[in-house]
Amino acid sequence: MAAYALGRNKQLCRPRKRSELDCIGQQDHWHTVCRTPTLTGLTAGLPIQTTIGPATRLIYLAYQAHCDVMEPVQAMAAAWAAALAPLDAGAAQNFTVRCCAAGCEMLARAGLSHQRPAFGIGSIAVGDREVPVRERVADATPFGTLLHFKKDVAIEQPRVLVVAPLSGHFATLLRGTVNTLLPEHDVYLTDWHNARDVSLSRGRFGLDEYVDHIIRFLEAIGPGGHVVAVCQPCVTVLAAVAIMAQAENPAQPQSMTLMAGPIDARINPTKVNELASSRPIDWFERHLIAKVPARYPGAGRAVYPGFMQLAAFMAMNPERHVKAHFELYSHLAGGEHDKAEAVKAFYDEYFAVLDLTAEFYLETVQAVFQEHALPLGKLAWRGHRIEPRAIRRSALLTVEGEKDDICSLGQTMAALELCSGLRAYKKRHHMQAGVGHYGVFSGRRWQNQIYPILRNVILASS
Repeated sequence: MAAYALGRNKQLCRPRKRSELDCIGQQDHWHTVCRTPTLTGLTAGLPIQTTIGPATRLIYLAYQAHCDVMEPVQAMAAAWAAALAPLDAGAAQNFTVRCCAAGCEMLARAGLSHQRPAFGIGSIAVGDREVPVRERVADATPFGTLLHFKKDVAIEQPRVLVVAPLSGHFATLLRGTVNTLLPEHDVYLTDWHNARDVSLSRGRFGLDEYVDHIIRFLEAIGPGGHVVAVCQPCVTVLAAVAIMAQAENPAQPQSMTLMAGPIDARINPTKVNELASSRPIDWFERHLIAKVPARYPGAGRAVYPGFMQLAAFMAMNPERHVKAHFELYSHLAGGEHDKAEAVKAFYDEYFAVLDLTAEFYLETVQAVFQEHALPLGKLAWRGHRIEPRAIRRSALLTVEGEKDDICSLGQTMAALELCSGLRAYKKRHHMQAGVGHYGVFSGRRWQNQIYPILRNVILASS
């Protein structure tokens, strides 16, 4: 009866007043936002009790100690690289100098960043003129910011919420996605915060809270908006839109685009899927969850560290990353600065990592990759079953990459069948030939082949 009540309770996902929204992050805020009893759905609404194994209990401290030891070494290497740079006039006899400078720079770069890089989108070409772009905070909670890329243009453009993945990297990984959307759309982005910088007193952040944030941000944008989910949040975005449809929330989006996300991870399982389903959830708790060290604002919070997530990503294609760094050294030593800058720009972004709350990571693994709760009709939000078939107003576009080794063909397309309440003309699928996971939302094929389809869906739905 709880699932039936969700569709009848107009207060459950009604537009909330600012006084209600401001309480996000407090321990008991969900009883204020949701005017119905908080039942046990994906989570129990309390901070997750993790079982951290002896091997991982000190892993964050060991990582931090390593960083502390390497910091002066890397600073000295950076100083030597800067000192050697003027000695290279490009002549062949300076090859030894360039090799030494390249080695110093490689050592200086041998580390990770835990701060979000800048988006660096100062202006964008709109028609025949260059328009300034300003980053504005449209809404914020302790766990995420709704970032608005504001432009001064004469005409009203479709409002688009881009939901970035919370999977170890910052939202700047979607810089290219935003840059492509900006000329013809009013773009908003979920800028997730590093969990190690969020005080433990701010409460938990699991799948339920993630869905709450998406609903909140869509309400902040207002009725008539559109949503684009990239990779991991496809499941939670579909869930949020279904919840809004069940409650007849006026802010439900006019279109929903799901790109390379694991709606049904049972289809053509990848190495990522197999790893997630090969061990019980308590194994992940014991081996991959650590506590934030005392020096950070989030001290004591249980997290899945970003450096561990990055290691998992790199372990999927170690040869590719080793080759890229050998090539970077060769470019630096050979004086090919343009080629070197391209490689450095990619890894500056790739090596900027954030921590995930333990509850969000573990619930994602369990609900999405182990229990396949959404395609089996078992996914719940605050004790209420989620019904994708309730979606009738939001047009749906799913996008997949032919060579995607993280989210394989068919997994995102499964959303079309789940959204059975949508008429056929409101559903569309696109399989992009020749691209892997990142090529779905960045690069030339995204710009020239995928984006025009997305733009047309948004225009047709506006």
